[in-house]
Parts: sequence; structure tokens; C-alpha cells
Amino acid sequence: MPRPKLQVDHFAIPVFDVERAWRFYSRTLGLELVSAFEGDDWGGKPWLMMIFAAADGRQVALCSLRGAKRPRPDKLPSDLRHFAFAVASAREYGEWKSRLSDAGVAYTEEDHGEQRSIYFPDPDGTIIEITTPPSSGVSRAEPGAAAVIERWLHG
Repeated sequence: MPRPKLQVDHFAIPVFDVERAWRFYSRTLGLELVSAFEGDDWGGKPWLMMIFAAADGRQVALCSLRGAKRPRPDKLPSDLRHFAFAVASAREYGEWKSRLSDAGVAYTEEDHGEQRSIYFPDPDGTIIEITTPPSSGVSRAEPGAAAVIERWLHG
């Protein structure tokens, strides 16, 4: 049986301050608000979903439940849960650093060898990464990948 060919469609992210999130994703990140939905019952609460489009047509869905409280922080590193956007060039990467600084958004930078990344929180603490160059579209399994997991499980 052939492996399924899945593509990333969207990311759903909880938000607790709709106005701040809306401004951040539309103004600071420059993503286009393409749709919004609301309803009466998602887990017993009225809900709002704001859909923003990335340049590749994929979507970021910001989801808010009226009256929901932000969960307590756990002891995991804040950047363990994050999602990443990519830019094609070092020039664009530098422009994003300037854009974030101008918007008063604190960020950290990491050198990943072939890639460089900036990490920053959205208004609700979700970590976003902007990396360059974009990850290559891996279509073949790396031969040693399963062995790394086996070592982790048995090490």
C-alpha cells in the first residue's frame, strides 16, 4: 500500500485576546484575513475562528472561545511548541528582524547551520519562527532517521 501524500493545510492556534491577535497577525505579520466564522458551541462555549492566508495559500486559523482562560504555563521550553514560516533570502530575513523590532516584538535568533531563524511570541505566547532558507521539500526518508528514534527509545 503506498504511503499517503499529506500536505499541510492549516494550523489552528488558540487565542485569548481576539483584538490583539487580529492586529498582530494582520498588521505585524502582514497576513491577509481571508475568512472568519463564529458559532454557539465549541466545548460548551461560543467561538470565533479567524482564518489568515500565508503566501503559499496555507492557512493559520486563530480560534477563540468566549470566556476561556489561558492555560497555566507548563515547565517545557516555550519554543518547544511553535510553527515556522520561511523567507527565501537573507535580505528578507533582515527585513523581518527590522519589522519585528519596529513593532516592539522581542525575538531571539538561532543559527541552525544551513538555516538561520528568529523566534518570537504572538500576543498569546504562541512561538513563531521565521527561517531562511526554506527547508527543502523532503520527499525521501533519510536512511538513518528510524535508527535515531530507536537509539532514543532504548538509550
